[in-house]
Amino acid sequence: MAYDRRADLPPGVEAGVLADRLKERIYATITMIAVVVGLSFGEVDSLGAFATVLTTALGLWLAACVADQQAHRTVHGHVATGHELRRMLYVSSPLLSCAVGPAVLIGLAALDVLSLDAALLAAAGVAVVSLFLWGCLGGLRMGGGVLAGVVAGLADAVIGVAVALVKAAAGH
Repeated sequence: MAYDRRADLPPGVEAGVLADRLKERIYATITMIAVVVGLSFGEVDSLGAFATVLTTALGLWLAACVADQQAHRTVHGHVATGHELRRMLYVSSPLLSCAVGPAVLIGLAALDVLSLDAALLAAAGVAVVSLFLWGCLGGLRMGGGVLAGVVAGLADAVIGVAVALVKAAAGH
């Protein structure tokens, strides 16, 4: 019997919307890896790191909203409202949520629970692990079994690690 992927979708949510949302989450996670690794090489305190992480996420989200709205208006001849606007905001929300993990870890550093360097490196590590897990889930859902899931997860994690290594090699 064939696996019906549509049965796993939340009621009323299109598969394309979830695919777009996952794409945004992956982009945002890779961007946040670059940001936290870059911060670990700088002379920044917890407040500065927290502000950088939040403004990066907000800037990404605003840029995506502006780009989506411009694209929508170009293609459809009108500004997105109602359902179309809610879809755009739902799809782009991972651009904001990608800051939660790093912000919490930076907050712990501000409370002297761990050093800021440890918090930033942990944030990068958690982001790489999340890329691996999203890749595994994607590989499993493609129907290739556990091996395909692990390979897809490793491919995503390698991209995240490569971003971190490039930032580390650049020293900023």
